[in-house]
Amino acid sequence: MSTVRSVKGAHRTATPAAHRRVTLASSVVGAVIVALDGTVLTVAQPTLQRDLHASFARVQWTSTGYLIAVAGLLVFAGRLGDRHGHQRVFGLGVLGFGVASAGIGLAPGLGWVIALRVAQGVFGALLQPATLGMLRAAYPPDRLAMPIALRTSAIGVAAASGPLLGGALVSQFGWRAVFTLNVLPALVLGVLALTVRPPAATEAGGAVNSGPEAGASAGAAAEAGAGAKTGAPAASGPLDVPGAVLLTVALVALVHTLVGIPDSGWTAATAFGLTVTALAGAAFVRRERRAPSPLVPLDVLGSATVAAALGILVAASAAMFGTLFTASSFLQRTLGLDPLETGLRALPGGVMMVLGAPVAAVLLRRFGARATTLAGTLLLTCGVLLLSRLDAASTAVTVGAGFLLLGAGFATVMVTATAVVVRQASAGSAGVAGGLQQTAMNIGPVLGIAAAATLLTVTPGSVGLPLVTLAAICTAGTLLALRLPGHKNTVSTAHRSPADAAPARTGP
Repeated sequence: MSTVRSVKGAHRTATPAAHRRVTLASSVVGAVIVALDGTVLTVAQPTLQRDLHASFARVQWTSTGYLIAVAGLLVFAGRLGDRHGHQRVFGLGVLGFGVASAGIGLAPGLGWVIALRVAQGVFGALLQPATLGMLRAAYPPDRLAMPIALRTSAIGVAAASGPLLGGALVSQFGWRAVFTLNVLPALVLGVLALTVRPPAATEAGGAVNSGPEAGASAGAAAEAGAGAKTGAPAASGPLDVPGAVLLTVALVALVHTLVGIPDSGWTAATAFGLTVTALAGAAFVRRERRAPSPLVPLDVLGSATVAAALGILVAASAAMFGTLFTASSFLQRTLGLDPLETGLRALPGGVMMVLGAPVAAVLLRRFGARATTLAGTLLLTCGVLLLSRLDAASTAVTVGAGFLLLGAGFATVMVTATAVVVRQASAGSAGVAGGLQQTAMNIGPVLGIAAAATLLTVTPGSVGLPLVTLAAICTAGTLLALRLPGHKNTVSTAHRSPADAAPARTGP
């Protein structure tokens, strides 16, 4: 296939190989921008509170407002990508995220900061599912694991370096600098996504070949439906706005309730929030089963495999982030370490996330999703249990070993469960699948931290009860892993699009 790029108006059409490289880079950098933004904000909040003369409760809304906005809109945003093209939605999302970040850097008061953080959440909801949807469109299902692993490794780098980078920026330039950090890469990514056109076969929702199979793949993609010229997948029918409203209500009520538990405990408001979540969730499921054009297609909503993978992500991220919260609190309050020393003790976890994700992709291909995810959840559970034995005499070696197991296990689970979710969905539902995966990754940490914070009040000064409870939650993920495909059935063929049928080269 010719590597010449054609120019048509203000847009350029990339060759298949170039498009795969741009897609992978966009997915990785887009995920890093969001991950880095969250980690550096944690470091900047105390200085922001002091400079803007705000209360602690109000400053917390810079995190809570963002989290509620992004969690409530992820699935709807993924559906928009399925209909209008993931690259287009990604471009709008990352551009908006960058503009909102610049606005926060210039905000005159805390009210503006909170409002712009909510706007960041809206645009973050647009770009996050698209980072997975674009990968699903550019790579065939059996070659998705390594791109997802590279994305996971990059998120690990951002999580590990964010506190150090944020601390340096705040110390030298003030809290506003952490928000201007991602403005330039966001704007560049947004412009590229909106001006470089994907190859026609990729736009149809399937992987593109650069070898002799290219003609067959393009022909199959043309049969897939209306996306070949417009960039929109073959999804049809009106958007399910009532379903989107019900899901948003359920998720917003759940996240808002869980976020408030560490401060207010279990109150009547907590019970009310969980009741609203349950009622709205039940109404959403009922609506989706009857809607002619559901927000979450039945091949995703009714898939036991997708449900198991999402449950694993919730359990693993709850265990991971709940343990990070508990162990960090113990290291600083009981052992008297400062934030930098705490970060260095936890560094093996970040390193193993970076190194373990590509290894997990290889293991997934060799042994299948079930065995690889079982290994990951067991490693994660062992890490939580090892850290549950922390006391005043614990050494750096013990702490480091616990975090090392956490990072290795979590990276493995994240790569394998994410690959299962994205693979099982058809190309036309990849955005919804990505939105569900991101929703699980947002709800899990809130659940884990809420559980840990509540149990810490029961046994102050001891991490045993909170971490044993989180290990039990992780064990539930281990049981769910038994429902994932084995080695002989790693990739589902039940919902593959015609464009997925042809074998494809995934390298440049």
